[in-house]
Amino acid sequence: MMKMTMRWYGPDDSVTLENILQVPGMAGIVSALHDLKPGEAVTIDRLEERKKIIESMGLKWLVIESIPVHESIKLGKTERDKFIENYIQSIRNMGKVGIPVLCYNFMPVFDWTRTNLAMQNADGSTALSFAQSDLGKIDLSRGTSDLPGWGGTYTVEELNELLADYKNVDDATLFENLAYFLRKVIPVAEEAGVLMAIHPDDPPWSIFGLPRIVRNAETLQALLEVVDSPHNGLTFCTGSLGASEENNLPAMIRQFGHRINFVHARNIKRTSSRDFYESKHPSEFGSVNMFEVMRALHDIGFTGPIRPDHGRMIWGESGRPGYGLYDRALGATYLYGLMEAIEHTK
Repeated sequence: MMKMTMRWYGPDDSVTLENILQVPGMAGIVSALHDLKPGEAVTIDRLEERKKIIESMGLKWLVIESIPVHESIKLGKTERDKFIENYIQSIRNMGKVGIPVLCYNFMPVFDWTRTNLAMQNADGSTALSFAQSDLGKIDLSRGTSDLPGWGGTYTVEELNELLADYKNVDDATLFENLAYFLRKVIPVAEEAGVLMAIHPDDPPWSIFGLPRIVRNAETLQALLEVVDSPHNGLTFCTGSLGASEENNLPAMIRQFGHRINFVHARNIKRTSSRDFYESKHPSEFGSVNMFEVMRALHDIGFTGPIRPDHGRMIWGESGRPGYGLYDRALGATYLYGLMEAIEHTK
């Protein structure tokens, strides 16, 4: 049976490990050292410190999400090898500490991107949403202050320098830089017993003119072929991939099942080809048939970690957008119920 997990941002998270432990079926934690700078190696001492806290609650640290990939690696700059060596050391240290899965992404400059972190729903809840027209109104020459969730991440000078660097990087070049990275790190992951799990681009199309190369069945197949190893695997995110109507999620699960190392399960409602909002988890409220997704995962024998991804803010809760307790707990119990029903039916 799949291992139900929940993301935890560490001791300062308003959602505590005690809260998470009380969610039915919860087996493990997805966490990271969020003060880690891109390119910096994770030490054994810090990993063991965090793991001890998690295990003191009777939970297991099953996934690191994530260890950021330095932009020099994505850009293919001459100094990328020193940052790859640091990444390799992090993977080795993960293996020594016994954390089995590493979720990471290869999105240039920006991680997952939304244009509204608190879209008002008719029922009074709020949700993350993306509107292409709103994205087009953001002027990055002034920095990231107008981009929800990104204020202060880069100085104006740093951002302008990065965007200038990426003007010379198209999809093919970015893919070659990803392939270079994979050929270096996957053999180490095999030795360390760590399953790498790349996260799809979110949203799965270009934003601000930047290349994005992890977005559909064709691009997933290409990156998996770079190094044919179960340690070169996927984080199958139903929300990211589901934002594009071209992606048949159950079919993709069956196609890539042997290489899925981690699952993000959430629902989204597409309102146009480039607009969506994050909905309640059950199938009827979004564009993702979650039952068929879970059935496909069962059919391919997936027993790895799965987590309810972003949730709405409900019942007056405040906190990190997308990462409150209540709606993620509802999502976890819904997914666990689907798992139980499918297991018994089969």
